[in-house]
Amino acid sequence: MSNEPSLERYSRQMRFPGVGVEGQRRLAASRVTLCGCGALGTVLANALVRAGVGFLRVIDRDFIETHNLQRQVLFDEADVTANLPKAEAAARKLRLINSEVAIEPVVTDIDRTNILELTGDADLILDGTDNFEVRYLINDAAVKLGKPWVYGGCIGSHGQTMTILPGKTPCLRCVIPAGPGPGEGATCETAGVLGPTVNIIASYQSTEALKILTGHADAINRDLIYLDVWENVFKKFSISKLLEKANCVCCRQRKFEWLDGQHGSQTTSLCGRNAVQVSHRAAAKLDFEGIAKQLRSLGEVSFNRFMLRFQVDGFEFTVFPDGRAIIKGTNDVDKARTLYAKYIGH
Repeated sequence: MSNEPSLERYSRQMRFPGVGVEGQRRLAASRVTLCGCGALGTVLANALVRAGVGFLRVIDRDFIETHNLQRQVLFDEADVTANLPKAEAAARKLRLINSEVAIEPVVTDIDRTNILELTGDADLILDGTDNFEVRYLINDAAVKLGKPWVYGGCIGSHGQTMTILPGKTPCLRCVIPAGPGPGEGATCETAGVLGPTVNIIASYQSTEALKILTGHADAINRDLIYLDVWENVFKKFSISKLLEKANCVCCRQRKFEWLDGQHGSQTTSLCGRNAVQVSHRAAAKLDFEGIAKQLRSLGEVSFNRFMLRFQVDGFEFTVFPDGRAIIKGTNDVDKARTLYAKYIGH
């Protein structure tokens, strides 16, 4: 007698020619690492578990707050009351949705010391993060290990996504050689984000995942997709030629600068001060006027040419022109990095 789990629950999915019985079996045997379980991550996890992926590792460093519920679809008010980490709360919900899927919650901060271990046994890596530092780490790891991954990002009413097959399509650094520096780009805290934007981008990402995992990588999207749901804009940018033209430092030169620690942030807990210092290695001089303009909706912001200061949610930020920040009100370095990403940028 076969030990294969019943495929009946996936009958409507298998009737689609792109999946079929063989595709469903491939999906059930596949392993996925999901980096981040916030807005994009919860939609991705929900879609893949319902579709019948075999194993899903859910990685997130953060806890659930009430303002997350507007767009992070796996969570509810009870999770906020229970003060659960996002990865653990997501795993509990996902197991109720599909008990046949193995879920591994990992409550940690993804960095260069652990990303290879967290992604090494995966068939696919999915981007559910909210910052470019982790995305470039994912890109380095994926190219080094030869694993496909799907990028997605949202802010306000617009979002974008692309699929990366190392050696066959441009990687993230071919298309976006460097992300916005601290203070250069809006964040969800300063510009907001619409739930429908998140759902659309994550739906594109999860569909790309199904193509890859069911053995139809030839059907993947090979463009950069951009959309703005408020302005009714949808665009596809052809990027395929960049694979040959970009002389990319990552996928062509195979220099893994993010994995090697040449880029990225460092955190230090300041003893006796209930504060954490977050430092960026390669930050340009910050535009304090621009940052202040973005933050003023959250409260009073003051700055001179030496530093910028503001308070939000009981935390006091002192930001310096080189991108360094001291965040008072916590000794938790993971929390400090989350706050930095939320209010200063990535």
